[in-house]
Amino acid sequence: MSDITELEGRITAALERIGRGVEAISAERAAAPEEEKTNPAADPEALARMKEALEAEKTANAQLEERVRAIREKQEGHIRKLESRVESLTARAEEAEDRIARLRRVNAELRENNGALRAANAKGLGDAHLINKSMQAELETLRALRDSDRSELDALIGELAPLAGESSNA
Repeated sequence: MSDITELEGRITAALERIGRGVEAISAERAAAPEEEKTNPAADPEALARMKEALEAEKTANAQLEERVRAIREKQEGHIRKLESRVESLTARAEEAEDRIARLRRVNAELRENNGALRAANAKGLGDAHLINKSMQAELETLRALRDSDRSELDALIGELAPLAGESSNA
């Protein structure tokens, strides 16, 4: 960003120098005798110098504008990459939040079933339905953990695959 600011400052300074040159020519014409005012080419050397200075400033201005354009394109490319990365990370965060919510729900169910199972065992009553329900909740917890681990592995593979491709191309 400072490069663009610096280049804009240089362009502004160049335009100011051109403006001062034009003002100087106008002042010289105003101070010149009447016959020189009607003839703009009265001082061909001064006119040639001014034309050279103008061409040099135009060239410098074009170069600076090209550099500013190149810097802007580079920054826009970086911004597009960062936006893509943010979208990817946002999607991954949303997936992680969904997995966490599922784990919380399954764990709450497991705690509830285990509490009921403990209460039934304390009374000396073995309830097959409670045992079955507890086992199902535990299986669901294991599935949720497996799914969570799998999506984490997929995310890691997704991050490492481009790096592996870069190292094999080098």
